[in-house]
Amino acid sequence: MESKVIALAMASEEAGWLRNLLSDTPLWERPISVVLIHCDSTAAIAKVQNRYYNGKRRQIHCKHSTIREFLSNGAVRVDYVQSDENLADPLTKGLAREKVWKTSKGMGLKPLEG
Repeated sequence: MESKVIALAMASEEAGWLRNLLSDTPLWERPISVVLIHCDSTAAIAKVQNRYYNGKRRQIHCKHSTIREFLSNGAVRVDYVQSDENLADPLTKGLAREKVWKTSKGMGLKPLEG
């Protein structure tokens, strides 16, 4: 679960950077919408939505503070997605061939011919 919290914090930092870039772009429409981050861990979502971090690791506490700041500013929103619907699974773990085909199709990738 700690790795998911770290991943959520990194994704929120990237989303914040992207929002700042878009706000500096004069042709981009205002206001800039909230960045939606999907996570398949209900425990990690509950941990980052809780105001208080009660863990013992300082590194995780810093990451928790980072994502809490982005959540409270309204820059990002974390939603739950079921593992079966998670398109990032092939990028993070080994999967069966059918699951890889399904998620690749969901990402808009074209299948290999041959």
